[in-house]
Order: sequence, then C-alpha cells, then structure tokens
Amino acid sequence: MTQAIHKLLVANRGEIAVRIIRAAKELGIPTVAACSEADVDSQAARMADEVHILGPARADKSYLNVDALLGALKATGANAVHPGYGFLSEKADFAEAVVSAGAIFVGPGAETIRRMGDKAEARRTAQAAGVPVVPGSPGELFDVGSALKAAESVGFPLLIKASAGGGGRGIRLAENAEQLREEFPRSQREAQAAFGNGAVYLERFISRARHIEVQVLGDGQHAVHLFERECSLQRRRQKIFEEAPSPVLSQQQREILCESAVRLTESLGYKGAGTLEYLYDDVTGEFFFIEMNTRIQVEHPVSELITGIDLVQAMLRIAGGEPLGLKQSDIRLNGAALQMRLNAEDPARNFFPSPGLVEELIWPNGEGIRVDTHLYQGYRVPPYYDSLLAKLIIHGADRDEALARARMAVAHTTLTGMANTLALHGELLEQPWLHSADFNTGTLETWLAERRSGGEA
Repeated sequence: MTQAIHKLLVANRGEIAVRIIRAAKELGIPTVAACSEADVDSQAARMADEVHILGPARADKSYLNVDALLGALKATGANAVHPGYGFLSEKADFAEAVVSAGAIFVGPGAETIRRMGDKAEARRTAQAAGVPVVPGSPGELFDVGSALKAAESVGFPLLIKASAGGGGRGIRLAENAEQLREEFPRSQREAQAAFGNGAVYLERFISRARHIEVQVLGDGQHAVHLFERECSLQRRRQKIFEEAPSPVLSQQQREILCESAVRLTESLGYKGAGTLEYLYDDVTGEFFFIEMNTRIQVEHPVSELITGIDLVQAMLRIAGGEPLGLKQSDIRLNGAALQMRLNAEDPARNFFPSPGLVEELIWPNGEGIRVDTHLYQGYRVPPYYDSLLAKLIIHGADRDEALARARMAVAHTTLTGMANTLALHGELLEQPWLHSADFNTGTLETWLAERRSGGEA
C-alpha cells in the first residue's frame, strides 16, 4: 500500500463511517472521525484513532459544513477525505475544495462529479460512448412550452425528472399533455427546493421496469466491472432489498450491460468506485442508462460478496496513487448475495421515522452472513439523520441458498427499543413473487398497499 494517504478524515457517519474506518485500519491508515455533537458516542467515533467535532447536530452545521470539514483537515493533519455516501459525497465543489486545500479526495475528480451529476449532461455523455439511454428530451427544459414540444417526440406516458436530482425527488408522471402542463411546474419547484436547480428533462416512462445497476472501479486509465445488482424493490424510489447478480439476465445480456458500463467509465477517465444505473424493460428486454452515482453506494456489499473484492479498500488504494491492479478476467462471479436494509421506521405508521434507544441487540452469525451496522446495545439513535440502522447481507452458492440463509438471519436477529423494518423483511422473504423473481420497480409498493388493506396475510 502506497503511503500517499497517511491519515484519513471520514466525512460521514453511521454504518458507512464504520465501514470506511475498518477498511482504512486494515490498510494501516490512521483515521479521524469527523462528527457532529450528536455523534460523539457513535460507533465510528469509538473506532477511529481521533475524533474531531464539526459542530451541532444539524447536518448543515456539521456534515454539510464545508468550512468545518476543511478546518478538521487542517486541525488533525489528515491528508485525505473519504465522503462515503450522501451528504457531500457527490458535491463537486467539496471535492474541489479538498484538493485545493492540498488533500486527497477519495473519489473521482470534481469535473467528473459535476459532469455526471447533471442528468442531462450524463445522458449526452452516455450517448457519446455508445451506451443506450431512455428516449427523452435532448436537454434541459425550463418552460412548459418547450416541454410540450419535446413530448411530441418522447411520447406519453413520460416522466418529468430533475436534471440535478437524486433520491427520487423532483420526479413526476404525466400520462397526457394536460398532466404535463400541471406537473411540469411542480417538478420544477421540487427540483429547485431540493437541489437549488429547477431545470428538468423528460424521459419515456417504462411501465414494467427493473432497476439494474453495474458496479465499476477505475484508476483514471482502465476500468473493470463487478457485475450487476438488482435493485427493483423500492418504496418511494428508495431501495429496500438488493441482490447480485440480477436473477433475470442471461449471460449474454449481462455481458452486454456490463461492457457498456465499462465503456462509459473509461470514456470519463474515472477514478474510484462508481455505479451506473439502468432501467431494464421487462417486456422488450432492452436496457437504458439513466444515471451514474460517483461514490460508494449503500448496496455495495453484495458486489463485494460475489467477487471477493473490498471496494472501499480499492477506493483508498486508487486515491493513494496505486493502479487498479485488476483485469476483467481476474473477476469471477461467485454465487449470489442479497441485502436487507433495516431502518428505524414504523411500517404500521406509514414508515414514520422512529429513532430511540437500542435496548436488546443480537445479530445473526453463520456461514454467508455479514452485518454492516453502527449500532451497539445502549446506543441512542439520534433523530437528525437518515434512518438506516444496519444491513443484513447474505451470500450463498446460489440464489435459493442465499434466500434460505436470509430467512434464518432475520429469525435470529433481535433489535428492540424502536420500531424498525426487521419483521417486514421476514414477511417479504415469504412472498412467492420474490422467490420467483417476478417483480419490477412497482411491485413492492403494490404489496405494501395490499398489506395495509388486509390483502396480505
């Protein structure tokens, strides 16, 4: 391991901060947990070699405070920053500021983040690399008149999407011109409020779509893929359950999809870990690029389990100046993996956030079971941040074995003191459509609605 990174500032919290600290320690890199006042007793703070308090609990005063993070770099002598996911991880200005301060940003360059963070520009970049995109407007739209004209070629139904968007915000469905007139300004307002940018674009709506994504690694010269992940089970466009590989792709489809992701990644001169997201049309078998996440993702462990590659360590090595050191032929697909997100949310109250004290905590163990979490017994989950508590990640020789181990893992997990989604995953694992992989991006919400109305036992 090159010593270009001699101390790492972890600019995040929760399970991803714990994950980054563990990876850095295994590489012999000292770590600093940059945390808010609400997280001084967190698992990440306990694990790190040093702790630097950024500010009050509010994210805009701590984890989103660029000046505070740059001050932490200077105060601790750290020479690298890992942003994790969320917060500032895809903010080009932050990456730029870190580099301007003489430190290493663990991830792609600011120009790449900016380019792929703009959804319209990302579409153009994908098209230039010969990667198929969902039919849509040729660029950003700012008024209803332009949108109506663009809709003539896109066709209805269509989605209005925030150009600078993410996390499902700013997305509206229009089934005809009248709905487009109504929803276009609403989408603009949502986009402006969420991202400070009211630009939107149009995209064909695929009624039976799967969300399939490809994990990539690049060193600026070469790139490889770690196969694909199936992420179709979503609630309000937030993923709940992920698996790798996708249970519906043929080997030929897999090769075409993953090769397109590598082609786009190399065209960018990409450095670090990234994910290219695609919509897969269940009816026609077509796939279309929709966006690139220029960071590590919540669901990265399933890609690690089917390939044996530690993605966070790879990010640190690449950021430290090492070449990728992998050829595509070195990466073999081994078995199947799935991930269940446990959130501090109450399914009985429409997933209302439910932070609180961790009273009893027992994690499962056994062959093929991994738990990524920041919880410990007696820890009080603060109410200020994302509700993710833990990820149960399961590996098996094949999908059936992984599902069987997942049922056992859920049955042997105890987490009390707050409402959470553990029992919901137990129910989900019993659904016939999950076992047969007969689902799409609308299936989970349909099931949840039936469950609420008593349509499910």
